[in-house]
Amino acid sequence: MKLRVLLEAHHSATYAQIVALARATEEAGFDGFFRSDHYLGVEPNNPRFVPTDSWTTLAGLARDTRRVRLGTLVTATTFRLPGVLAITAATVDEMSGGRVELGVGAAWYAQEHAWFGIPFPPIGERFDRLEEQLAIVTGLWTTPEGEPFSVAGRHYRLDQARNFPRPVQRPRPPIIVGGGGPRRTPTLAARFADEFNAGFGEGLSERFARFRRICEETGRDPDTVTLSAALPVFCGADDAEAARRSATMQGHRLQPAAACGTPDVVVSRIEDLAAAGAETVYFHIFDVEDTDHVRLLGAEVLPRVTRST
Repeated sequence: MKLRVLLEAHHSATYAQIVALARATEEAGFDGFFRSDHYLGVEPNNPRFVPTDSWTTLAGLARDTRRVRLGTLVTATTFRLPGVLAITAATVDEMSGGRVELGVGAAWYAQEHAWFGIPFPPIGERFDRLEEQLAIVTGLWTTPEGEPFSVAGRHYRLDQARNFPRPVQRPRPPIIVGGGGPRRTPTLAARFADEFNAGFGEGLSERFARFRRICEETGRDPDTVTLSAALPVFCGADDAEAARRSATMQGHRLQPAAACGTPDVVVSRIEDLAAAGAETVYFHIFDVEDTDHVRLLGAEVLPRVTRST
C-alpha cells in the first residue's frame, strides 16, 4: 500500500505554504505529494480564495523537494491544450529528476470555467477531448526520434510533429485517469493509464470490479494498472483534536466520506479501502497551513499501514 498526500485547499494557499506542506509530506515518509487542479476552492463563493496554478507550483516543488512523487489528481482536460500539457509535464519531470505523474480527467467544476472564461462543453464532448488528449500526450512522449507524429482528431489536429517533449522517465511518466464515471472513465483508463483512481465514497469495490471487467473486455491485463482511491482525512491525537480539524469543513459535500478521528480510525478506513481493492490511497488534505496534521499521519498511520501490506 502506498500513501500519498493530496492538497485541495479550502482557503488561499501561497507557494510558501504549499512547499512547507510538501516538505512535511516528504519528511514524514509519504510516497507522493499531489495537487488538485482547480482555480476555485472547495468553498467557491469565498472571495478571499486566491487561485493558483497546479503545474506552476509543481515546477517549483520539483526543485524544492528531493524524493516525493509529484503530480495532479486530476488535471482538467479543458484547461490546457494537449501539446502544451505534454510539454509542461515533461518539463517538470526533467526539473524533478523524473518524479512526475500526470493525472487527467474530463473536468466537472462548471463555476470555475464560467468565472475565468474557460470553455466548458457538454460532458460527452469533454470525454471526447480527454480521449484525444491522452492519445496526443502519449504520442508526443513516445514517438521515436526522427519519426513524425500526426493526429487528425475531431477537436485537436497535429501535423507532422517532429520536435518532441522528452521526459526523464522512460517510456514516459505514469498516467493516472481518475473519475467516477461508469463507462468512459474506466474505458479510457484501461486504454491509456498506469493507474485508475476511482475517487472516494461508497461503491469503491464495484467501481474497481467494473474497471477490471473493462480491462478484460478490451484486452488489457488489469494487474498492470494500479488501483487507487482518495480519502478525506481529519486525524487527531484524540477525538477533540480530530473534531477541531473536521470543523474547518463542516457541511462540505466531502465530509461524509472522510475519516475523522484518531489514527486508529484512519488505519481502519485504509484497511477497508485495501479490502475493496485499493493499492494506493491519497489523503485528501484541506488545510495547507496544518503541517502538524501531515506529521501526525506520517508518524502514527503510515508505519502501521506499510507494515501490514
